[in-house]
Amino acid sequence: MHLLRHPRNAALLGLIFVVIAIIYLAASKISGGSLTTMNTYAGVTMLVGLGIAMAIMAYVLAAGTSGE
Repeated sequence: MHLLRHPRNAALLGLIFVVIAIIYLAASKISGGSLTTMNTYAGVTMLVGLGIAMAIMAYVLAAGTSGE
Protein backbone atom coordinates (compact mmCIF):
# COMPACT_ATOMS: atom_id res chain seq x y z
CA MET A 1 0.00 0.00 0.00
CA HIS A 2 1.33 3.39 -0.97
CA LEU A 3 1.94 5.86 1.85
CA LEU A 4 0.48 8.78 -0.09
CA ARG A 5 -2.41 7.45 -2.14
CA HIS A 6 -3.00 10.84 -3.76
CA PRO A 7 -0.49 13.66 -4.33
CA ARG A 8 -2.63 16.23 -2.53
CA ASN A 9 -2.12 14.27 0.69
CA ALA A 10 1.53 15.35 0.49
CA ALA A 11 0.50 18.72 1.95
CA LEU A 12 -0.19 16.97 5.25
CA LEU A 13 3.44 15.91 5.42
CA GLY A 14 4.61 19.52 5.12
CA LEU A 15 1.92 20.72 7.49
CA ILE A 16 3.54 18.73 10.31
CA PHE A 17 6.63 20.93 10.17
CA VAL A 18 4.58 24.13 9.98
CA VAL A 19 2.66 23.07 13.11
CA ILE A 20 5.96 22.34 14.87
CA ALA A 21 7.14 25.85 13.92
CA ILE A 22 4.01 27.40 15.42
CA ILE A 23 4.46 25.38 18.62
CA TYR A 24 8.12 26.42 18.76
CA LEU A 25 7.21 30.10 18.41
CA ALA A 26 4.41 29.83 20.98
CA ALA A 27 6.68 28.05 23.47
CA SER A 28 9.25 30.79 23.09
CA LYS A 29 6.66 33.50 23.72
CA ILE A 30 5.15 31.66 26.71
CA SER A 31 8.54 31.04 28.32
CA GLY A 32 9.20 34.76 28.39
CA GLY A 33 11.52 34.87 25.43
CA SER A 34 14.40 32.94 26.97
CA LEU A 35 15.70 32.45 23.45
CA THR A 36 16.94 35.49 21.58
CA THR A 37 14.44 36.96 19.17
CA MET A 38 16.60 36.45 16.09
CA ASN A 39 17.21 32.77 16.91
CA THR A 40 13.50 32.19 17.47
CA TYR A 41 12.45 33.74 14.16
CA ALA A 42 15.30 32.03 12.33
CA GLY A 43 14.19 28.66 13.69
CA VAL A 44 10.57 29.28 12.79
CA THR A 45 11.57 30.39 9.29
CA MET A 46 13.70 27.28 8.79
CA LEU A 47 10.91 24.96 10.00
CA VAL A 48 8.35 26.60 7.71
CA GLY A 49 10.79 26.34 4.80
CA LEU A 50 11.40 22.69 5.62
CA GLY A 51 7.66 22.05 5.70
CA ILE A 52 7.15 23.63 2.31
CA ALA A 53 10.10 21.74 0.82
CA MET A 54 8.88 18.43 2.25
CA ALA A 55 5.38 18.97 0.89
CA ILE A 56 6.68 19.80 -2.59
CA MET A 57 9.06 16.82 -2.65
CA ALA A 58 6.40 14.41 -1.40
CA TYR A 59 4.00 15.74 -4.06
CA VAL A 60 6.59 15.24 -6.80
CA LEU A 61 7.39 11.71 -5.63
CA ALA A 62 3.73 10.74 -5.27
CA ALA A 63 2.75 12.23 -8.62
CA GLY A 64 5.69 10.63 -10.43
CA THR A 65 5.25 7.08 -9.23
CA SER A 66 3.08 4.67 -11.11
CA GLY A 67 0.00 3.27 -9.40
CA GLU A 68 0.71 0.08 -7.51
